[in-house]
Parts: sequence; C-alpha cells; structure tokens
Amino acid sequence: MKKILLLGSGELGKEFVIACKRLGQYVVACDSYDNAPAMQVADERRVFSMLDGEALMKTVAEVQPDIIVPEIEAIRTEKLYECEQQGIQVVPSAKAVNYTMNRKAIRELAHTELGLKTANYLYANTYDELVAAADQIGFPCIIKPLMSSSGHGQSKVDSADELPKAWEYACGGARGDLMEVIVEQFIPFDYEITLLTVTQHDGPTLFCAPIGHVQKGGDYRESFQPRIMKPEHVAEAQRMAAEVTKALTGAGIWGVEFFVSEKEGVIFSELSPRPHDTGMVTLASTQNFSEFELHARAVLHLPIPEITLERQGASAVILSDVETEHPDYMGMTDVCSAVRADLRIFGKPVAHVGRRMGVVVCWEAIEGDNAAQAATQLSLRERCKSLAAKVTVCAAD
Repeated sequence: MKKILLLGSGELGKEFVIACKRLGQYVVACDSYDNAPAMQVADERRVFSMLDGEALMKTVAEVQPDIIVPEIEAIRTEKLYECEQQGIQVVPSAKAVNYTMNRKAIRELAHTELGLKTANYLYANTYDELVAAADQIGFPCIIKPLMSSSGHGQSKVDSADELPKAWEYACGGARGDLMEVIVEQFIPFDYEITLLTVTQHDGPTLFCAPIGHVQKGGDYRESFQPRIMKPEHVAEAQRMAAEVTKALTGAGIWGVEFFVSEKEGVIFSELSPRPHDTGMVTLASTQNFSEFELHARAVLHLPIPEITLERQGASAVILSDVETEHPDYMGMTDVCSAVRADLRIFGKPVAHVGRRMGVVVCWEAIEGDNAAQAATQLSLRERCKSLAAKVTVCAAD
C-alpha cells in the first residue's frame, strides 16, 4: 500500500481517490478549504494554502507520502523538486508539473524546442506591452493569464477597445503571483479535442479515443467521446501528444488539447498533467477504464495493457444559479429515471452562481458507419444536456 498526498481536492480529485481506494491505497487529501469533494472519500485531510511553500513542505514532512499527486494549478510547484530529491514520487514529475502550470514554459517547450504547430503568440507583463502584442498578433486574439485554470481570466478580443477589460479580467483570473499574460493568434478552427494520453513507468504510451468538447468563457460545458476525426488527424494528434509528454517525463494521464482545422490540420493548444474535466465523459464507461482509473494505475506503476472504446458517451455539467452555503438539488429523479444515464453530484459544500456542482453522463452503443454514429452522437448530446438542465441547485431547508 502506498500513501498518496493529493494536492487539490475538487471533483476530479474525488474520482481519483475513489479509484485509488479500490486499489487499496491510502490517500491524504489537501485543499485550501475544508470538506472539499475529495476529502469526503479520502483517509485523511489537510487544510492549507498550497501557494504557501512553507506550509506545503510542513505537510509533506508530517504525512511522509510515497507519492504526491497535484490536482490543481495553485501550488508552489518549485517545492516539488525538493520532494523528488527526498525520494518522493511526484506525478507525473516535478518537471512536468512546473512546466504545465505555466503557459509560457509549456508553449516554449512545444513550439520552440519540439517544433509542434501552435498559434502565434507573444507575452505581456504590463498593459502597454499587451497593447503592443495585440497589435502585432492582430485581431481577433485570445488573452490568457500564464497561470490559471478552467478558463479563468481567458477572453477573446475583437478590437483594441476591448483590451482594458481583457487585461483586468486576465489579472483577476490569474493563479499564483505571476501577472504575465499570453496573447495568442485566434485560430478559426473547426473543432477542438482533448486527447487523453497515458504514459507508463514500464510500458507503451497509450491514447484514449478523442474527446470533443464545448466551452463557454474557456470553461468546459459538455464533452462527448469519440469525436469522429480523419484518421490522419488522429495520428498527428497522437504523435504530438507522445512527443510533449515524453519531454516532460513521468507516468500518469495527461489531458492534451488540440485545435483541429480541415484547412490547417492539427494545432497544439495546451496540456494538463492530470485527469481532465472534459474526460468526465469516461464516467459513462465509454472505455474499459475511466480516466481516473487509468491515472491511478499509471501513478501506482500498474500495467495498462490496452485502452478500448466500449460505447459512445456524452457529459453535460450542472451549474449553480444560486449562492448558498447549504446546497441541495432538485430534479435528480428525472435523471435517475432515464435509461442509459447517470449523474455525479460533486459534494461541494458551498454553491456560487456559475459554479460547476455536478455532471450528467449518457451513453449509447456504437453502431453503424461514421455518419450513423455522428447522428447518434448528436441526439445523445442533446439528451444529456436536457437531463442536466433538469437538475437545479437550491438552498437546503
């Protein structure tokens, strides 16, 4: 049995803890607030700010973990190098976590060192630098903090008049103490995908079927698997994902994001070294292992012989429309009465307007040619979104 220190205890961490417990492991879940979702299923909990390097290392010294698994970006990630030097396994590696928590580092690795196709980009540390960068990149452009999560601080800017608001939004949505932004060329892509990629300690790199997704304000709203693509585009995405994960080193699951254009081909966007929110569609048993089970096996250096696509799936989020410290839920009966559907209520102790509080997943058999599967997928997505809309967050009596 391994002792795992989980840094971040949101809904993705909760499913990861469940997967680890099924494999007989001991998990200590950490977050900046008490009773976070993963804490509810872990063996122990710790509450502290992981941006406090001293508190982080104090917790490591107290817990004495075998493995450290980061689940969020808001971590004093440079401390993880010290942990590796102490002989603690960092997932997937301290290098990977440090690079991927900073858009500048990962973009330089992907574009400059590995030569992967990306959007044109520049950086800005001040508003004046932002104006100059946007003018050089051209409009429309995308502005993001170098460190953020779930689309926070990200905006599309169509003209110079929108730059003041975009700068303020980017600085407000930044994680950590970096106040630098990246200004990206807007890619008129046809669609975007997440390619869940699994690197193993002693085994081949494996790929899940591509996941299509829809975002609003840079945040995930729905996803579906498989995203039907041209075989040559799948192969190119897999090649790029294999290259960048190999360079970052370590074992675990990675959410590698790509833009896909019928004209321009496959363009690298971002990646995260952990389960991806769009990958919650795998909770619909679209694969022989969910993304959380794959991550747990890879982290524990257990072999994964293959990943197989079992059925089509869709996911749609449940958002809160209310502010309450005692959330309750209406409409769950409607989802539970539906065939080939399920839901997960995350167990977040406080609801805010727009906060993701749960997810509905639906599935269908894979039948027919690509055209038939695409038609099934469209109706599946609509059914899933309709069911998710029936679940509302309210204040408990």
